[in-house]
Amino acid sequence: MAITQQIVRLVSTAIQAAYPGQADPGAFQINETKPEFEGDYTVVLFGLIKSLKTSPETLGKSLGDHLVANSHGFIASYNIIKGFLNLVIGDQFWIEFLHSTYSDHDFGLAPRNGKKVMVEYSSPNTNKPLHLGHLRNNFLGRSIAQILQANGYDVIKSCIVNDRGIHICKSMIAWQRFANGATPASTGQKGDHFVGDYYVKFNDALKAEIEAGIAAGLTKEQAEKEPPIMKAAQQMLVDWEAGDPEVMKLWKTMNNWVYEGFASTYNRIGSDFDITYYESNTYLLGKKTVQEGLAKGVFFKKDDGSVWIDLTADGLDEKLVQRKDGTSVYMTQDIGLAQQKYEEYKIDQSIYVVGDEQNYHFKVLKLIAEKLELPNATGIFHLSYGMVELPSGKMKSREGTVVDADDLVEEMVRIAEHHTQELGKVKDFTPGELKELYDTIGLGALKFYLLRVDPKKKMIFNPEESIDIHGYTGPFIQYTHARIKSILRKEQPTDNNDFKGTVLLPLEKKLLVTLEQYPEMIGQSAIEHNPSALANYIYHLAKTFNSFYTEHSISKAESASKKELRLRIAVMTANVIRSGMKLLGIKVPEKM
Repeated sequence: MAITQQIVRLVSTAIQAAYPGQADPGAFQINETKPEFEGDYTVVLFGLIKSLKTSPETLGKSLGDHLVANSHGFIASYNIIKGFLNLVIGDQFWIEFLHSTYSDHDFGLAPRNGKKVMVEYSSPNTNKPLHLGHLRNNFLGRSIAQILQANGYDVIKSCIVNDRGIHICKSMIAWQRFANGATPASTGQKGDHFVGDYYVKFNDALKAEIEAGIAAGLTKEQAEKEPPIMKAAQQMLVDWEAGDPEVMKLWKTMNNWVYEGFASTYNRIGSDFDITYYESNTYLLGKKTVQEGLAKGVFFKKDDGSVWIDLTADGLDEKLVQRKDGTSVYMTQDIGLAQQKYEEYKIDQSIYVVGDEQNYHFKVLKLIAEKLELPNATGIFHLSYGMVELPSGKMKSREGTVVDADDLVEEMVRIAEHHTQELGKVKDFTPGELKELYDTIGLGALKFYLLRVDPKKKMIFNPEESIDIHGYTGPFIQYTHARIKSILRKEQPTDNNDFKGTVLLPLEKKLLVTLEQYPEMIGQSAIEHNPSALANYIYHLAKTFNSFYTEHSISKAESASKKELRLRIAVMTANVIRSGMKLLGIKVPEKM
């Protein structure tokens, strides 16, 4: 049982004993005691004071006296500051906690709870390579999947590939017009980069046609209405849905080029999926559901043949679910996929990791699923996150101004190499070990920097700042882990001391308090769908260890008992750092 749960149980019992039937025994909060006050945990009494009609001092004293007298040394002492009852947990509790858990590599992991969750992330389009925004998406999705799994959920990691639609046709039309038969093999380009270049070429050609129309005397509105190249892309989409053999052949060829590129990037960044869905398959089920929804009166058809849903009564507006030419939209696909996920896996929750520009889309999807009475409609959850920007501003795929994921990863590894060589502490590393180290530091810096920010917030990515070994960064935590492992290579705990009667120094106790909180932090991160809570915790733990190690020697401890105690603290700190970073998808080196 977590220490906060034990405190809640003891305080509830104390309230019932001191004020039987007079107050709600759950009307209080437990917080970690602020650093400026004495204590480990604080009972916030304000929720009780009003109903009991007593002073904070009187209430605090009656509860504090009861806790000290009846907790068998668990609560060693207390102090009261206004409406806050600060509790000091006895040293023996922390020593017994360390003794029983310091070498447990599964510490913090919950047993299976029988619930299934699917986490959908990445969701790339096959008209361009992955970029910086996709990296935040992938790192968020995979870390949430790992965190939920650590909390006992059966997790299925999924990816929906947006492999059809007007954006795909744009790349296809551009390739037909401008490639002269070129391929990734003939140009030496990675397949997803190759196809992405033609998406940019399409938009360049579209802009040129609009400008030519204006130059020929058309208004801007007229020139933008039906440019020839856009009409060709729209016709190609109709032909694709009709199964035109030539269009299908080109579509499959170009998509396969992209899939090879995606696979290489996913392998490089450590992203993986249990199941991959393709919009080209799921949209058909969605179109079928649209027809069923029409029959039920959930949807309605306009005079031009397009199909809509009216959500004005729900405070929204009308939403298109099928175009007038019969082709589907993203919503069509998502309706079909929501059904397919449940039918295949009987999931309790379906989490969509998608940027906050799609907040409205997922609000509508959940409403439509509820109105269609789809199974588990209430389990649809949108993990919305803010966009990643550069110091120079937003990125735009169609203008070719995105930060390519592959290029960024390689740049981070180069920066890691440069910084590591500057420090000059890797002379005994082999070339293979150095390559692995640079990868570990570079990718760790990138992942931690993108995960340390609350998903709901927009962020600006700064590569140099992300790799600062002295900052709020992944490399700082990686260095702390390597530092501990260096200590433990020289000496290991002996397991022959129970430390009875040992008095803990403030930083020893602070580390143990922080370590004990690890399971709760995993739980909080899962409940909030927020890896940044865990990232912040691991950074705080690493920072606390460094303060402890600066203040207290391990190898030259003042007694054999203290040396053993600190070695065990070091072992447990390294285990928790490794475990927590693994949940974030980040490796930690044995040496740096």
